[in-house]
Parts: sequence; structure tokens; C-alpha cells
Amino acid sequence: MLFFSVSLAQAQDPALRFGGAVPQEVETVYERGLAWLASKQNEQGNWQSGQSGSGVDGICLMAFLAGGEEPNFGRYAPNIRRALRAMIRSQDAATGYLPNSMYHHGFAMLALSEAYGAVDEALLWEGEKPVRGIAQALDLAIRCAGTSQKNNRWGGWRYMPNSTDADTSVTGAMLMGLLAARNAGMEVSDEVINTALEYMRRSTGKDGSVTYSGGFGGFGESMNRSAIATLVAAVSKNKETEEFKATLKHITERLEHSEGNYKEYFRYYMAQALFQGDYASWQKWNTATARVLSETQAPDGSFNNGPYETGMALLALGLNYRFLPIYER
Repeated sequence: MLFFSVSLAQAQDPALRFGGAVPQEVETVYERGLAWLASKQNEQGNWQSGQSGSGVDGICLMAFLAGGEEPNFGRYAPNIRRALRAMIRSQDAATGYLPNSMYHHGFAMLALSEAYGAVDEALLWEGEKPVRGIAQALDLAIRCAGTSQKNNRWGGWRYMPNSTDADTSVTGAMLMGLLAARNAGMEVSDEVINTALEYMRRSTGKDGSVTYSGGFGGFGESMNRSAIATLVAAVSKNKETEEFKATLKHITERLEHSEGNYKEYFRYYMAQALFQGDYASWQKWNTATARVLSETQAPDGSFNNGPYETGMALLALGLNYRFLPIYER
């Protein structure tokens, strides 16, 4: 715990940022976005919108941490603590499930992993009786992931814990949560990780396209899914595989692609996939994305007046700061 606390404190020094100064355009978008998120969080720690749940709370929480906000004594420390309490309270104590879907479960698991070790848990509950610690919540969430994976024949995950099928989008979100938990020092079964990675591998075609569901890949182009597959392969240290090379090629040859649907989701995964796979391509893509987000941010600092949209937009720029452990290359 002390090691992580010292590391985070040192990380606040801008001189230690890898890659040089953060562009002013990014700083402005980020500052305004965080102020809006802080103003929209309720007293219970949630962000209410059409996509409310533990995953959206986790996305908003990560937006603060990704920008280097000090989680224990900084200006947004109360927001960070409220979000963590809300996520932990929402967890099913028996199953470990973080609602409202396995998408939410994966993103919430990722957020808890990024907060673990950085947040002083002596301050977390602010005088309230603790429900459980971050490590306990993560352990329960990891167990839930393993139990859920056994319910379907493909080795991945779908929308609900008891779903009997899988898709690559939910599986990607779950894998990132599990990989982050392992990176944070939690015990995560190699079998669970490897089984899910094999599902992603089978779902990838030779041209780098990734199928949505079913057991074999290459059916239907989706930049979202190719970006997700690239990212999980990179973070799991599988860059030598033919599937990784194919999906990376697929996305780096389409840097000017503009997603019509799920654009926040696309930017979030594209940023990380390019950063992990091809730094030069990320630099080009990041410059263009920062410009677009600067031009489309609302006067109040939000994106589409939504916590999910705003949190995801900020996280697409979060690699300019590189504070989150999951962003390490």
C-alpha cells in the first residue's frame, strides 16, 4: 500500500510524465469535463443517466484518476471516495456481481483495480461503517467472473452472469478488468484469462476483423471489436501472435475512420489499442481526436450531457497523462 501511495504522489510531478507536456487543448477539455462530472455526481456517489450502473460510476471514477487527480487529499478526493463507496455498496455480497450487466461488471472491476493501492482506505468510508475493502470487492468480482465464464460454451461472457453465450465486446471489457486486477496484485486464474483470450483469438479473422459472437471470427468489420482485440492481446503480452498483428494492421490503416454509432466507446478503445500497439499512430490519432473533442464539448463541459459520454471522452484523452497503471506500455 505504501509503495503505491508513494508512486502516485511522485506521478503528480509533470516532469515525470512520459512523452512530454500535455497539449493545452487536452488540458482545457479535461479540466472542464471533470468539473462537470463532479457537479453531476449525487450524494450517494452515483452518476444517474440512461446508462447508470457500477460500470458508469467506474468510468467516471477513472476519468478523475486518469487525469492525475490526487485521490486522498486532492480537490476531487471526495468525489473519488463517494464513487468507490457507491460501487462497493452496489455489489452483490453473495455472488460478487457488480450491476447492471457484465459490461458494468468489467468496467467496475477495472476501476476498482486502478483505485486499489492508490486510495487510502482509512479515509474511504469517512466515519461510516465499512461495507468491505477494495481488495475484498475485487476478489468477489474476480470470483463472479470465473463462475460466469463457466456458464457459456465459448469461454467468454455476455450481458448477464448466467448468460450461456458470449460476445467479443463484453468479453473484452471483462478481460480488461481481470488483467487490471492481476496487474494490481490480485489473484486471477490463468485458466480464466487464457480461456477468454482463446475465445478472442478464435473470433479474429486473418484480415484483422473480429466477429461479434459465435465461435469463429472474421465475419463483419467493426473497428470497435478490432481495437478491443488489439488491446487485450497487448495488455496480456501476446503481441507476437498473428491475430494481434492482423488487428493492429486493421486499425492503423484506418486512422481517419469515424464511428457513427458508439463513438465514445470507439474512441476509448482505439486510444488504448493504438498506444499499446503503435505509438506513432497513436500520436497522429490523438492529435485529431483532441481537436474533435475540443470542438464538440458543450459549453458546460459535458459531452452529450451524459456522464457515460463525458467519462469515456475524457478517458480517450487520458493517455496524454498516463497516470493509470493500465496505461503502462
